[in-house]
Amino acid sequence: MSYLSPGEAAREIHRLSRLCQENNKIEPELYDQYKVKKGLREANGKGVLTGLTEISTIYGTKEVNGEIQPIDGELYYRGIDINKLVEGFSSEGRFGYEETVYLLIFGKLPNEEELDEFTKLLAYNRMLPDEFVPDVILKSPNKDIMNAMARSILTLNSYDKNSDDLAISNVLRQSIWLISTVPMIAAYSYLAYRHYMTGRGLYIHNPKPEFSTAENLLRIMRQNKTFTPLEAKILDIALVLHAEHGGGNNSTFTTHVVTSSGTDTYSSVAASLCSLKGPKHGGANIKVKNMFDEIKKNVKDWKNDDEIAEYLLKILRKEAFDKSGLIYGIGHAIYTKSDPRAEILEKYTMLLAEEKDRMEEADLYHRVARLAPELMKNERKMYKPVCPNIDFYSGFVYNMLGIPDEFITPLFAIARVAGWSAHRIEELICTNKIIRPAYMSVAKETDYISLSDR
Repeated sequence: MSYLSPGEAAREIHRLSRLCQENNKIEPELYDQYKVKKGLREANGKGVLTGLTEISTIYGTKEVNGEIQPIDGELYYRGIDINKLVEGFSSEGRFGYEETVYLLIFGKLPNEEELDEFTKLLAYNRMLPDEFVPDVILKSPNKDIMNAMARSILTLNSYDKNSDDLAISNVLRQSIWLISTVPMIAAYSYLAYRHYMTGRGLYIHNPKPEFSTAENLLRIMRQNKTFTPLEAKILDIALVLHAEHGGGNNSTFTTHVVTSSGTDTYSSVAASLCSLKGPKHGGANIKVKNMFDEIKKNVKDWKNDDEIAEYLLKILRKEAFDKSGLIYGIGHAIYTKSDPRAEILEKYTMLLAEEKDRMEEADLYHRVARLAPELMKNERKMYKPVCPNIDFYSGFVYNMLGIPDEFITPLFAIARVAGWSAHRIEELICTNKIIRPAYMSVAKETDYISLSDR
């Protein structure tokens, strides 16, 4: 037997791809016949109930006289309204991500002493093992920063003598280590890619123990290590808003599924991160940014609603942008009339746009946010209202902060490690049963045919 040539191998893959598609078709009507909830969602869009949680609560509708009615979105972290949480630490001139992590994991707000000790604990855990950066991150640069992060997180397992211990004290130790180090892993992974794959200069800055997570990220990502107070404040708020969003979102449900198998913390977080990178989930924020780049190129008058609407219709009709028919950043699985995270971020987006002299772009975002829901409703005959979600503004915010496109989705992951950690601990304490839903086989039985007779 001889090896195939590259051309022969490519043709064989093409042939097998057609065969694969021909023999993996399930008739759509069978899903209705057997009452299969595709995507674990009911026909009205509501998620199938698969678990209980106390970590966060999300409302996009309410029941009135037996009917489901859209409402302005509500989000609670451990029972605290997200608006009140953000207003609380902002009004006191403090960063909020660290106390949000504490709230999510321990179920209560820390007092001043507890917050100080916890912040010091995060700072203590922020440094990576000796030689980890040169040996693991710099030697294997990857243009896909999320995949680079997943590899590094899995590699941390080999530095942990108790990696498989599922005692809550040990899982908590591992979770705090990951919450602290993942921002560093992400930043250094990007800087390695930037240097080795795009030919730009390499700089590695160590975190400062007295800095918050947001401040350290800006310090490490920038060659001059400088940032304004408003920049750090807005990045901190973005991390808070991305830290958690219920147990049913794809990556957090992954946390529950993988944790239920009894696997280690590093595998659990890496799996959730790989789920988050998908463009239908956390990867949507870079899609929004890229979509707006196309809108800016193709809409000549950014103040002309008719011209903007015309291009949005082209996107909906699969004639423009990525031909998916999606206006990214508009619509959410739960929120209907509004996404509270988007409304909070929008307010700070305007402050940053003013500081950066980018109000013209900010106005374009406002116009698309106003026009897109109605266009989608009319074009798609949608049964419920849609609104801008947090991804709609986050890409613009990060762009104004000088965050490169490759680092936008990793920032989401950095924040969400807190929520994943809280859910992993909750799953281990409360359930301790492997998640194993049913799949019904609809394959027809057939006889085995010997090779010579096929």
